Amino acid sequence: MIINYATIVLYFLVILGVGFLAMRRTRNTEDFAVAGRRLGPVLYSGTLAAVVLGGGATMGSARLGYEYGISGFWLVFMFGFGVLVLSLVFGRKLANLRVFTVSEMLANRYGVASRYISACIMIVYDLMIAVTATIGIGSVFDVVLGVPKFWGILIGGGIMVIYATVGGMWALTLTDILQFGVMIVGFLLVMLPLTLAKVDGVAGLVERLPASYFDPMAIGGGTIVTFLFIYFFGILIGQDVWQRAFTARSPRVTVWAGAAAGIICIVFGCAIALMGAAAKVILPNLTNTDNTLPALISEIMPVGLAGLAIAAILSALMSTASACILAVSTISTRDILSTRYGHTAKDGMAHGRLVTFVTGIVVIGLAVVVGDVLAALTIAYNLLVGGLFVPIVGAMLWKQATKWGALAGMVLGSLTVIAFMIRDGLLANEPIYYSLTVSVVVFVIVSLLTRNPDPTEVSESLSADSLGYRDEYAEKG
Repeated sequence: MIINYATIVLYFLVILGVGFLAMRRTRNTEDFAVAGRRLGPVLYSGTLAAVVLGGGATMGSARLGYEYGISGFWLVFMFGFGVLVLSLVFGRKLANLRVFTVSEMLANRYGVASRYISACIMIVYDLMIAVTATIGIGSVFDVVLGVPKFWGILIGGGIMVIYATVGGMWALTLTDILQFGVMIVGFLLVMLPLTLAKVDGVAGLVERLPASYFDPMAIGGGTIVTFLFIYFFGILIGQDVWQRAFTARSPRVTVWAGAAAGIICIVFGCAIALMGAAAKVILPNLTNTDNTLPALISEIMPVGLAGLAIAAILSALMSTASACILAVSTISTRDILSTRYGHTAKDGMAHGRLVTFVTGIVVIGLAVVVGDVLAALTIAYNLLVGGLFVPIVGAMLWKQATKWGALAGMVLGSLTVIAFMIRDGLLANEPIYYSLTVSVVVFVIVSLLTRNPDPTEVSESLSADSLGYRDEYAEKG
């Protein structure tokens, strides 16, 4: 156990060191928020994959693999498929937007009011995703290291907040690359072979598990469709993913390196679901299936290698949590605070650091009191997709969309998803179906009944001065 503790301490020290090293690259708001838009294919694909393969994806897939078998891979498949489609279909458009947030894009298309509404929805979404990942950090400390969950959240979450605050997107990028390497080695090269060896390979699983565990549709067609609507659509419009897209140095990197990241995510999803199924054989009486992956590490990994596996799962969780914390900070500073209070480039970076730190503290506090990881994940994606999917896609694909149609779709879509989550339960399928239907109908009808905004009027409302930005990026236009 001492070796495992030493491995984790060393890992945290390296992560913190990389975070402070990244601070030297962070000279202005563009560096802090989008790494100066300078990432090449290796850095870009690695950081994007690390963000997607986080708390909900890793812990959730292991849980579903334990409960349903290989069909548990559908969760991460939808994440990876979303990244693949986003990169190949919308990647070039995203690279050419030259904005910092999804809400900025919506404001360019629909006007300032849409910016505030979408920013509030996106903040709730990213907060909940960060919370689920931080809960996972606490679970790893509790189950594998024997450290109470409360202290695990404080320790792991605190380190994550520190490096995100001091280095911004550059810190996240460099730590993500390191963390992604740890995930490759820890999960695919070490833990997967040891897990399969423990159950006598795939053949041993076939002998010991019900046939349904090897049916890719066992999780249910309705659940797969719900995953499509929630997680696939959610990836297409999430600020945490878009903000990574804004870091690429060229449209070509956004498209092809992003597509590679999507494929990597799908492969990981299959591996994690398979390990979850093996855990059903190794730990047949597991009471809290949210802890499937940490419990499996504790059961099968020898001393030394267990520390590497723990670092791998912590890497996955910290990548997603830190990305969402920075996303909340960027939205808060760019879309809410700075539209009311002007600042210089230096002030903007200082404000960004302050808001990042405060956001991290809020996330840690929520993680302490929130329990169910999949429920929190579902709430986040329901709100995101139900409220914003239709207006965002409409902004990019439908010229007749108007600001009134977008605002009506956002507000009524969000209210619908909240109402049906209250009525049918947080994990029900109906909220996302009804909210998307309402959002589409209202968006189309209201857009057809109202005139398109005057492009000159929108352009003037979004000038750099009116947004409160007087940094070098705004001066370049």
